[in-house]
Parts: sequence; structure tokens; C-alpha cells
Amino acid sequence: MSTSTIFSSLHSDITKRVSVSGIVISSLMLLAGILFFVLTFELHVHSSTISMALMVVGTGLFLWGVFRLFWKSRQLVYLPTGSVVKERSMFFDVKDLESLTQMVNAKDFSAGMDVQRCVSGNVRMDLLLSADHQFIAVQLFQFVPYNYQPVTQVRYFTGNDAAVFATFVEKNSKH
Repeated sequence: MSTSTIFSSLHSDITKRVSVSGIVISSLMLLAGILFFVLTFELHVHSSTISMALMVVGTGLFLWGVFRLFWKSRQLVYLPTGSVVKERSMFFDVKDLESLTQMVNAKDFSAGMDVQRCVSGNVRMDLLLSADHQFIAVQLFQFVPYNYQPVTQVRYFTGNDAAVFATFVEKNSKH
């Protein structure tokens, strides 16, 4: 079994692009943080509580803006449709491993329709899902003491197969 995982090796139709909205939001947070921090020293407020609150809020906004700028300013995009791709993990009970494995390997989505998601479980399904449901990458893992081991290779679904699989994902996301 290959040790590459869904999040470490990307499909050729998936690329990372700069998120303009992410950069704008991060920049606004940085500016607001600096503004609040400067206001702490410029306002001659007699209350140290207000000064401290402005300083804490300013520092928090600045740090959150830096975090967003460096780690959230890029997004995955499915090139054929230009749709944003989100990473997701879902957990299932070990009793459903055979059904899930069959569903992923054989593209037989009816086998997994009775499977129910858990809050945490011994089976983890990692997904890359495009917003328009035209692309899904999926890989199953089983918890073996101390870590999750791959059960399947990374499988890619596009078009109608991806849309049907997305129905399964959406159905299990509501539980």
C-alpha cells in the first residue's frame, strides 16, 4: 500500500491559488489590529481597562491577520470548473469498513448508503470535495494502535460519479 495520502499528493487537476478575498480580509484584520494598538497610546483615556481592552483586541486582530495571511491566503481549486476544493475528514465505526472500502474501490455507492458517520471512530475518510461536486478525492484509513493506516489508495471521482458520491458525503454530514 502506498504511503502517500490525499492531502500530501494532489491530483493534476487540483492547484493552489491565491485567494484574493483571503488576502483582503487578512489585510483588513492587520490594519484594524494596528489601529486598535495605536489608539491605545493616542487616546488619553483615564481608564486603564479600556486601554488594556484596546491593546488586547488590537494584538489579537493583528496576530489572527498574520495567521490568515500566511496560512489561509491560498486555496485549492479544481481547474476544469474553477471550483474551490475543501479538505474534509469524516469518521465511521469499524463495522462499516468493508462497506466503505467496497464503495470506494468499486464505485458502487449503493453499498455505503446505510453507513452512518460517527463523531470519532476507528475508520477515517479523508476527502477533497469541490464546491460544485464535480471532483472528489477520497481515501480510507483504519486506526491501528497509535495512528491511522491507509486502507485504500487515493481514489478520484469526477462528473456524475463525483456528484453521486457528494450525495453520500452531504447525507452523512448532517448527522
